[in-house]
Amino acid sequence: METKLDLLPLLDYIDPTYLSYKEWIDVGMALKHEGYTAADWDEWSKRDGARYHPGECFKKWTTFEGTGITGATITQMAKENGWAPHRTNEESRELDWDDEISKDEDYKIIDENWIEGKEIHEPIHWNPVREITRYLETLFQSTDNVGYVTETYKIIDEKTGEIIYKPTAGAYDRTAGQLIEALNNCNGDIGSVLGDYNEEAGAWIRFNPLDGKGVKNENVTDYRYALVESDNMDIEKQNAILRELELPIAIMVHSGKRSIHAIVRVDAPNYEEYRKRVDYLYNVCKKNGLNIDNQNRNPSRLSRLPGVIRNGKKQFIIDTNIGKADWDEWHEWIEDLNDDLPDMESLSDFYNDLPDLAPALIEGVLRQGHKMLMAGPSKAGKSFALIELTIAIAEGAKWLGWQCAQGKVLYVNLELDRPSALHRFKDVYQALGIQPKNIGNIDIWNLRGKTVPMDKLAPKLIRRAQKKNYIAVIIDPIYKVLTGDENSADQMAHFTNQFDKIATELGSSVIYCHHHSKGTQGNKKSMDRASGSGVFARDPDALIDLVELELTDALIKQQEGKVVAEIYANAIKQVNFDYYDEHIGPDDEQSVFQMVEHAKRVLSQEQLAQVESEIAKAVKSIRIRSAWRVEGTLREYPKFEPVNMWFQYPIHKVDDTGILKDIEPEGNLPPWKNAMNKRKDPEQKKQERIEALETAFEALDGENNPVTVGDLAEYMGTSKRTIWNRIKEHGGFETKRNPDDKESYVSRK
Repeated sequence: METKLDLLPLLDYIDPTYLSYKEWIDVGMALKHEGYTAADWDEWSKRDGARYHPGECFKKWTTFEGTGITGATITQMAKENGWAPHRTNEESRELDWDDEISKDEDYKIIDENWIEGKEIHEPIHWNPVREITRYLETLFQSTDNVGYVTETYKIIDEKTGEIIYKPTAGAYDRTAGQLIEALNNCNGDIGSVLGDYNEEAGAWIRFNPLDGKGVKNENVTDYRYALVESDNMDIEKQNAILRELELPIAIMVHSGKRSIHAIVRVDAPNYEEYRKRVDYLYNVCKKNGLNIDNQNRNPSRLSRLPGVIRNGKKQFIIDTNIGKADWDEWHEWIEDLNDDLPDMESLSDFYNDLPDLAPALIEGVLRQGHKMLMAGPSKAGKSFALIELTIAIAEGAKWLGWQCAQGKVLYVNLELDRPSALHRFKDVYQALGIQPKNIGNIDIWNLRGKTVPMDKLAPKLIRRAQKKNYIAVIIDPIYKVLTGDENSADQMAHFTNQFDKIATELGSSVIYCHHHSKGTQGNKKSMDRASGSGVFARDPDALIDLVELELTDALIKQQEGKVVAEIYANAIKQVNFDYYDEHIGPDDEQSVFQMVEHAKRVLSQEQLAQVESEIAKAVKSIRIRSAWRVEGTLREYPKFEPVNMWFQYPIHKVDDTGILKDIEPEGNLPPWKNAMNKRKDPEQKKQERIEALETAFEALDGENNPVTVGDLAEYMGTSKRTIWNRIKEHGGFETKRNPDDKESYVSRK
């Protein structure tokens, strides 16, 4: 499919101040033909401050119908002023060893808002011959053919009625040596050498040597110089910025009006390289406040000739040979200022006085200022784990068994709506049993519906967090801000570099989560499970990976029995501790049958009913909880032993009993064993689905609080469609849609 060329960037190469009235109209007609708006034409036309009239573009726009003038008119105008199309996708190729992955460099060296203007002084003794010969001696060799223009023709601006003087092609048949010799023998009559000029218009000269056959780009014999001109700001400020940028300026000429013409050394070996260097030069100038006239890109461009009068003002040389000596020196200087790279160091200087390592953020896992990735499948509760980590850092508590440093932490919420995110934090606090003594250490940035790509988000985040002293920034989840193809190594390297910028600028750890690739993960290494390019796994300093464990029916029954026995034991202790102490031994504590018998002797019927209700909830909760193994790849610390844990909404609990230690992750079991474990009676499966839905509804306190289909889907780690099917299968629930928030709420019939 053909991609339509965006014409608006091409308008940067077309200055309306240099166009005739007809050419200006042609641009408007072309824009309308190609589907642009009158506002686009109006915005560009404002650059011609002298002739611009508010509202005129919009009036004329309505008259442009069937003109036949297309975007090709704008394209041609832009080409004539130095624009060249970028390479198409068909011209793309694999990166070579010496190639560089391009990026949008800043190149901002000075702030034009704070720089003071530098005064310009006219020559005290006006000597036109000396001005011109000095110009020629500075820029040309004696054998170089020089192009210059003293003859003009008049045109009337149809829009304003103003007289405009346009230069002719001029002369180009003499060398610099011949011109200098003739000027030195003319007794001050420069007209006898160059031809008389119109003092209302001034005169021009081409700053690159020609072949003596014409004055177009193809007639340029040496691509030595480029013209930098900006006429929309105070001329003394132009002078100051040009000098502050250390441009390798061979000569700087006052135009006799409102601009400086700086002839800059580029010393390009050919036209292609000339264009690249001029693009680079103009980019740096624009970044630093000079709104460069893009029409000056051409190597055959005319510039103002010093030593002549223009409408009563002198065109004169301001200075010569300022800034860096040549292009290479200036280019290297600019790159050094912008690469932000540290100097190289000798190991001998620090071997016996090593710098202190960054303190641990998560003991044995991650240092402060470093990066960590958590990877896992969708039902692993990664967001809950990151909220748990946020709380652990804020309170100086443990996370999955690891002690965390205490400090301020920013949680960047990209997925949940604001109320859900805030409720989730409170739910996790309560489930962990941690008192919120330091909730002032937690900041939440809710960006659902307001996210931008990571390369745009990173500077905004840095700016807002600069003075907050966060020791950690947690971003959840990254798919919301992912830019580019996640399977492309170079694009993902650019993406993950944004985390480096955040960590470096804020001095805080950056922690983020990503999803697993499709398929079972148990037979893979932890660093190969994350979806997309291997850059994801190899970039962070710590990779924490969650993989699900296959729970057998026998293990689930065992867990149910243990919990049931504990509930009976706790109830007996509360009612009659002396009986418990005298009659119940360790063996009885492990037997559900024995604990039931003891409970019947001690508890009343009402108390037994309460215990049985508690047991029913606990058993259902066990049946829907999942088991997980945490593995990791660390850069700063030794590899840790896998951590086994349960995810029981809304928190993870480390398995301290060792019961999960010998269970294989999902996908590690042989096919025959997987099939045997999953082979269940259809009625049994249906009953388990019904019980799981009941448990989820009760866990979300659906009897007293509104519960949506989405809430149940999130709790059970499944889709909304599955929940709808479960509700239909259950038969005891009904749904009602709320037109205000477009959510479907679930309640009992």
